[in-house]
Amino acid sequence: MPTLLNIRLTPKASANKIGDKRMGPHGVEQLIVYVTAPPDKNKANEALLDLLSDHLNIPKSKLSLVRGQTDRNKVVRILD
Repeated sequence: MPTLLNIRLTPKASANKIGDKRMGPHGVEQLIVYVTAPPDKNKANEALLDLLSDHLNIPKSKLSLVRGQTDRNKVVRILD
């Protein structure tokens, strides 16, 4: 069963880092993530998946962006 992560992404940050959790829209808990990449040409999304892959110590191929391609609120699927 895949795991879904709700993420609030901040592109063009001063550093790549994973922050705290917070309650997002509709009462959904979100993980706050910061990446230095800009939000154009999918660079911020790729940086997000790279950062999660390193942080979770799993291959990037096990991660996929399910929702939020052009939004700051994203859902990432982690495959088993």
